Amino acid sequence: MKTQIVKINPEFPEMDRIAHCAAIIRGGGLVVFPTETVYGIAADYNNPKAMARLREVKRRDGDKPFSIHIPQKGLLPNYTPVKSPEVYKLVDACWPGPLTVVVPSFEEGRTIGVRIPQHKIALSLVQESQCTVAAPSANFAGNPPPATCIEALKDLDGLVDIAIDGGEAKFGLASSVVDFTQEKPIVLRQGPITQADVDRITQRKLVLFVCTGNSCRSVMAEYLLKDMLKGKENIEVLSAGTAVYFQTTASSETVTVLGRHGIDATLHESRPISSILLRKADLILVMTRSHRQQVLERVPSVEKRVYQLREFLQERPGYDGDLDIPDPMGKSFETYEECAAMIKAAVAKLVNLL
Repeated sequence: MKTQIVKINPEFPEMDRIAHCAAIIRGGGLVVFPTETVYGIAADYNNPKAMARLREVKRRDGDKPFSIHIPQKGLLPNYTPVKSPEVYKLVDACWPGPLTVVVPSFEEGRTIGVRIPQHKIALSLVQESQCTVAAPSANFAGNPPPATCIEALKDLDGLVDIAIDGGEAKFGLASSVVDFTQEKPIVLRQGPITQADVDRITQRKLVLFVCTGNSCRSVMAEYLLKDMLKGKENIEVLSAGTAVYFQTTASSETVTVLGRHGIDATLHESRPISSILLRKADLILVMTRSHRQQVLERVPSVEKRVYQLREFLQERPGYDGDLDIPDPMGKSFETYEECAAMIKAAVAKLVNLL
């Protein structure tokens, strides 16, 4: 029996058709679908019968694992215990996109390949399936991966339950596969992302400052450090807040204070902390003990990378033993200037360590 083909608009996917295909996956079926790289076969990764059938259809020998597709970057820690900032730097820069990362799984001695496709049909299908989706290319092992539905069905017609025709894949080339199980991330299979891309992204250090609203203290720290690091392209400096619920600019007092140091912060936009942002930071500098606690409540694994900024001023004359940098919000302009002076002194000491 020939495989049923359903046409879906790649720009405006018909969600009723997506839902029908997702239900087939949840029920243990196999679905051919398009991504931006090549066409793949979707199956429920946690359904043993579906996975056995997928291995048979793919003609894949042995225990070689299948890669999976996920719908959000923040779900990656559900599949791997990896703590390395490098993997999170790469996925944050390249997902959704033609990148599969190979990382240790929670099963001892095993790995798993993970990707977020940059294709509306693929993403919608993964989201609607409500399960972990295994997604190898839609071809027999050893054959070229297909760029169209017709090419996929040359191998798989009658072997899968349904095939989505979403037009030709953008790249027609399998995703780049990067191995994070070694000392250094290595491209195992080059696709659109090269080893040079991987090295450039993963080797750049990230310093993250954290306060509450990302409108005063962390902004001062970010822009002061950026000013001191001019010419050092291998270090990225960002700031974020633990209680940012909508985007705002820096406070007028902060902009004025930084302006007196010759720094323009008028275009600053507040940023909330996120698990990915915290995980990819090499150094996280918070303003108070409360901020440190909030960071660790969200991502406990970054504990060894979190410091209070004022720790760098413990030997400064007048140090009173309190590591918190008080919030100047709502106080006098002189308070803002004092806060900026304290932060600048700490940041100046930090520069020598970076």
